[in-house]
Amino acid sequence: MSLLTENKQRVTESMERIAEKRDRYIRRNLYYYKNLVRFFRFNIPEGSRVLEIGCGTGYVLNALKPSAGMGIDLSPSMIRIAGEKYPRLNFEVMDAEQLSIRETYDFVVISDTLGYLEDIQTAFSELKKVVHPGSRILISYHSFLWEPLMWFAQKIGLKMPHPRLNWLNRGDVINLLQVEGFDVVKSGKRFLFPVYIPLISWFFNKYIAYLPLFNSLCLTGYIVARLPQLRPHNNSDFSVSVIIPARNEKGNIEEAVIRTPEMGSHTEIIFVEGNSTDGTLDEIKRVCEAYNGKRDVKFLVQEGKGKGDAVRKGYDHAKGDILMILDADLTVPPEDLPKFYNALATGRGEFINGTRLVYPMEEEAMRTLNMMGNKFFSVMFSWLLGQRIKDTLCGTKVMTAENYRKLAANRSYFGNFDPFGDFDLIFGSSKLNLKLLEVPIRYRARKYGDTNISRFRHGWLLIRMVAYALNKIKFID
Repeated sequence: MSLLTENKQRVTESMERIAEKRDRYIRRNLYYYKNLVRFFRFNIPEGSRVLEIGCGTGYVLNALKPSAGMGIDLSPSMIRIAGEKYPRLNFEVMDAEQLSIRETYDFVVISDTLGYLEDIQTAFSELKKVVHPGSRILISYHSFLWEPLMWFAQKIGLKMPHPRLNWLNRGDVINLLQVEGFDVVKSGKRFLFPVYIPLISWFFNKYIAYLPLFNSLCLTGYIVARLPQLRPHNNSDFSVSVIIPARNEKGNIEEAVIRTPEMGSHTEIIFVEGNSTDGTLDEIKRVCEAYNGKRDVKFLVQEGKGKGDAVRKGYDHAKGDILMILDADLTVPPEDLPKFYNALATGRGEFINGTRLVYPMEEEAMRTLNMMGNKFFSVMFSWLLGQRIKDTLCGTKVMTAENYRKLAANRSYFGNFDPFGDFDLIFGSSKLNLKLLEVPIRYRARKYGDTNISRFRHGWLLIRMVAYALNKIKFID
């Protein structure tokens, strides 16, 4: 018998011995497991198709309320108990390194299981059989710093005893995922205080655990990954809708049409006019008539207020596979839009955000106070989202219509609170665990009209929205 087989046999025998006691240990550490389930529920909508690898007796999988749930484990006794407890779900004895599943799932959960796998790289390679480009792989694991306490907890009977093959840190897991072609969307640490003490545990795990230094001491690490479907550069696989909110932008309308390039298989341009006082609507009508038959240009009239309302109306009427926002002030050059198309259409990203803070700007393009505000929000949002984002307020944002529909369907989680539209899309994309990429653009000074942004009034509103989002994204315990 090979060493590999002996190790797997040792793990299986250990799991078999404790199978009947597994649920007892879960009840004994219910505070930890409830916290773990809350994290997974935040990332996995009810009714999803979910596969759990190393499902044990099925507690986590059942708590996620999937429409189709499959759990696999090496232990026959664990699988038998899981099947008896949760007959609506499917459970099979199966080796994660030799998957024989013929279906794909929206989410794959690997919860505190990596430590028992013989060959983690092979297990990651096998995941390619059960995921599609929209799938997300959610991995949780214990920090190596907690090994002495975990060993002690086992010895005094507080934690389930078992053999362990591996202790991995964040870098180890990410490296193995990348070797097998997976993309890491986000990663982090959570859960600092695993013992339940009223108020104290809540305060430490909800707030203190996310502070610098304290976060590095947390028990649970997590990684969200995907398997990208890469396509050639400059492909024509997708159609495009360019949404242009326009309020008091009469002098920029025709230039926006002239300068917006054709992208993909077809490009439509949709102006959303926002109750202008300078004749913008008449100019949009004139341009639509003048370019009839030459470009696919159309317009909508906004009933509500704010750029966010305009963007949502435009998106709801768009027919393209890819949705783009272009500000009518043309401070983001329309000629740069193919860069956004390629970042998304090649499969390298799923939510593409422009950044004005890389290349030098034209004079007067952004005032000093605005620049300072942008840098502040960059730091806050990178920490908040768990993904690097340099320029939250750049108006050009791009995503697929399919992902936007998912975002809109889950908008109730954050509420309809964003008059700008930027944060609605950023927060919603983060909730969906979309891969964020930023495209640097050369920011221009506007040639016509005045900005519709009030630095102080809108700046205070942005700060309030960040504080609100902290409790919806970061402090979810």
